[in-house]
Amino acid sequence: MKYGLPLIALTFSLNVLADDHIIPAAPSSFENFPYSTMSADGIETLNAQRERRSLHTFTKVKYAHKSDMDLHLTIIRPELRQELGETEENSQYPMIVYVPGSAWFKQDMDRGLAQLARFAERGYVVAMVEYRPSPLAPFPAQVEDAKTAIHYMKAHAKQYLGDPNNMIVWGDSSGGHTSAMVGATLDTRDFDDTTKPTIALKAVVDYYGPTAIDQMNEEPSTYDHIQPNSPEGMLLGGVNVLENRDKAKLANPMHYVSSDESMPPFLIVHGDKDRLVPFGQSVMLFETLKQHNQPARMIRLHNADHGRAPFWQDDVLDIVDNFIQRHID
Repeated sequence: MKYGLPLIALTFSLNVLADDHIIPAAPSSFENFPYSTMSADGIETLNAQRERRSLHTFTKVKYAHKSDMDLHLTIIRPELRQELGETEENSQYPMIVYVPGSAWFKQDMDRGLAQLARFAERGYVVAMVEYRPSPLAPFPAQVEDAKTAIHYMKAHAKQYLGDPNNMIVWGDSSGGHTSAMVGATLDTRDFDDTTKPTIALKAVVDYYGPTAIDQMNEEPSTYDHIQPNSPEGMLLGGVNVLENRDKAKLANPMHYVSSDESMPPFLIVHGDKDRLVPFGQSVMLFETLKQHNQPARMIRLHNADHGRAPFWQDDVLDIVDNFIQRHID
């Protein structure tokens, strides 16, 4: 038999006679399948390792249509390791709904794919959320879209091997803001444009997200956060932020934090040399959560700017992973 024969020819060849014995073509489990005895001088042997997982990526998964725009998810799902006994029935992975940062403008859905794939290898389903950009739909559209995406992933959990009872929201920069807004408004159901049951989340991970956007110019920053064409001004509808503090208040997750609300635990990670979103934005959120007896942990990433490699180093991802594992079932 020559290598490279079509699959149909290969399948047929397994049923030919060999020394008067029929070689069966029936499926065989990995454990029972024999090792090949073929060899040749010079072949090197390396044992197969299974600590890392293969991944399956689904792109352009439509989850909603709003403002004449299709909204999509990019979903990264671990592949089952069938040789280790993993099946669809016994393998469900915690689901992370991830909101990429974009200053609330149009998102680049491919930008963080490689980093998130590294985290999915740890045994998570990760769904990256595309939301409506602020020039098309100002606040609270982004929070509404994130909640719609969470509802979608819960409803389609089985399709992606996800556990609908263990869901986490995570975002960076403007996506961190959106994630914090989602976590702070679960009980109140503000900005939930569906009639589906209340969202239950196990944790919120906020990477360097803005919070009090009308105070962002009170700390050193290389960005203007006040003018109508600034990211914050556009988020509020193309207005001067300081002249519209009532709108800014509604876009502040701290406005919704109370001691009476049942909130998921927050993990906040922020660089203390962030040139775009001042470090104090996360400090205020952390202090507000603690003042209202809400579970929260904050990590100061010393000498880190706004995002990039320091936030994806192994020790930081270990912190995120361990935080999530402590709070899931």
